[in-house]
This record gives sequence, C-alpha cells and structure tokens, in this order.
Amino acid sequence: MSESLESERPLRIKQYLDLAVHRGASDIHFVSGRAPILRLQGELIPFNEFAPLTHEELKEVIFEMLNDRQKKIFEETYEIDYSYRGLKQYYFRINVHMDKGSIGATIRIMPGLTTSLESLGLPEVVKDLTRRRSGLILLVGRAGMGKTTTMTHMVQQINEERAAKIVTVEDPIEFVYEAKRSVIVQREVGIDTLTFAAGLKYALRQDPDVVVIGEMRDLESISMALTTAETGHLVFGTLHSSDAIEAINRIIDVYPGEKQNQIRVQLAENLLAVIGQQLLPRKQSDKRILATEVVISTLAIRNMIRRNSLAEIRGQMETGREGMFTTEQCLSALVKRGLITEEVALSHAKYPQMLDLRPPLKSS
Repeated sequence: MSESLESERPLRIKQYLDLAVHRGASDIHFVSGRAPILRLQGELIPFNEFAPLTHEELKEVIFEMLNDRQKKIFEETYEIDYSYRGLKQYYFRINVHMDKGSIGATIRIMPGLTTSLESLGLPEVVKDLTRRRSGLILLVGRAGMGKTTTMTHMVQQINEERAAKIVTVEDPIEFVYEAKRSVIVQREVGIDTLTFAAGLKYALRQDPDVVVIGEMRDLESISMALTTAETGHLVFGTLHSSDAIEAINRIIDVYPGEKQNQIRVQLAENLLAVIGQQLLPRKQSDKRILATEVVISTLAIRNMIRRNSLAEIRGQMETGREGMFTTEQCLSALVKRGLITEEVALSHAKYPQMLDLRPPLKSS
C-alpha cells in the first residue's frame, strides 16, 4: 500500500498497524481530533497524510480491536489494557482510555519471535541464564526499551530446550506461546484469575518450574517474586528503572525502613541476574539497536547487596567476570563497530566519562 495515500475516512485498524510496522514505529498514539501519531526512534511523528479523527471515528477504529467483554469493561471503567494480534508476525499491547471526555488509545508494537536471542543483540550470557533452575531474573529499563520482548524470547528458549512447567501471570497476556518441549499455562488477570496477587499465589500450587510475572509494579508483586524464587523456582520479571543497579535499589526501597535489611538478605540470596536495556538509533538507518548491561549475582555482588554497598557493584561489572558489563562498555563497543554514533553514545551514557571512544587499533 502506498504511503502517500490520502483518505477522507479513517483507515481500518489493520491498515494503520501495517503502515506503522512498515515505517518501523514502536508505538501508535490515537488522540481525538488529530491524525494518528507514530513514535519513530523515540520521536513523535504525526501521520500527517491522513485526516484528523473525530471522537466517533476514533471510537469506531478502536472498537474494531475489542470483543464484547472488553467493550463492556471499557464502558464501565473508562480504561482497559489488553493485547491484540492484528498482523501475522506482530502482536500489540494496547491501552484504551478517556481524554477530556473523548476516547484515546496507545498501541505498543511488539515484534513476534525471532530466530534467536543473539538476533536481538543480546549477549551469550542471557542464553546461559535460561538454563538455570532457580532464582530471580530481572529485565529493567525505561518504558519501550524491549524488556518484554527479551523476556518472551528467554521463555521461548526454555520452551524449546527443556521439558518444564511454565506458568505466566499477565495483565494482559501479550504473547501466546505455542508449547514445544514445555507445558505452558498463561493466566490473564480478569479472565483466568481475579487479581495479580491471587494469580501469583496460586501459581505456586500448579507445580511450576518457571514463573513469569511480567511487570513487578508494587510491593505485593515484588514480594511474591522474591518468595517464588526463594521456594526454588526460576522467576522472570520486568521493572521500570534507569539501570540495573538502580533496579536493585528500587526493590529494596519499596519496603518500609524496618524491613529493608531483611529484604537485602532475601534479595542477595535469590537474585540471579539483572539485565538492563536501551533501544538506540542505529547509525545511518531508521531502525533501532539494543544496548545492554548485565549484573550477575556472584558471591561478591551478593555481599555488596547485603552490606547495602550498591555503589561498588559497578566496579564488579567493569571486570567482565561471569559475563558482566556496563552500559558504557556496551556503548563503546557499538561505536567501535560503527553501529551507533559517538553523539548517541554520549547522550545515553549515565557516566559519559567512562566511555572509550578511541578508534580500534589496526592490526599490522
């Protein structure tokens, strides 16, 4: 379909999705009275070739993605989160809401499973982590940085490699797995379980090997994640955080002061790894590239968490032991490989002075 097409009426939702995917957008924003807006390489770009959508036109487009139950929930609560499979190789995470009395929506575009974790740009240590049998693995970063995509691929790696019972508790279910070697039970809050907390509680009674929590959004879900890991399960969770060390600090800070020492010990014993992610503009391309950092819970890291010496963790990451590395080391490598510009590296580094942007030495 031609991208220069102009329309006097709203496109069907699948056509909007197809165009957004074709342009490499990560999100689509629908606001009443405006043309749809894409997020491309982190920037908001309007679909100016299409006419603005009135409230009624936008409602018609959005309701194409809702079943009768979802329409009823939205009409009663004025908001709903759900997933939608509109294109064969993509799935979509959608929030529908009200804005000054008019309907609106935000659609996150989630690519389907690729061939391997390496194809996402993840280091080899991530695949090694999927072979562990217990502990908490955290995927952290700001919104829209690919945390859910990485977690989905890690779960799929387990699904393909070993016979495990995998239980997910999701709000909503974002990707429907096809069972390979594993048995996979996916429970959606509001359909398969009444609450997130109840879903996690009863997951432990379903003989799981792996529990996928999705977003750890509050004290209750964080506590359940730690308890589940403590009872000998492999647990995956995502957390909004600026970096891996800050994620550890955020977990501890969510508890009241008198409980924080206890939580440091519990976290030190059960944390397996923290993987931090950023998606960056790729050099001379309209696509984005993944930059990562990794903390592995070695004996030294555990001691630092217990002592509340989190600032010392960075030094351990810089050594490269057990596959660890910092964001700055990853950014420096991407610059040297010609995949991102120095400007991008400098703007996304928490510690720009730690970047090594010297050109690689030429072999004689």
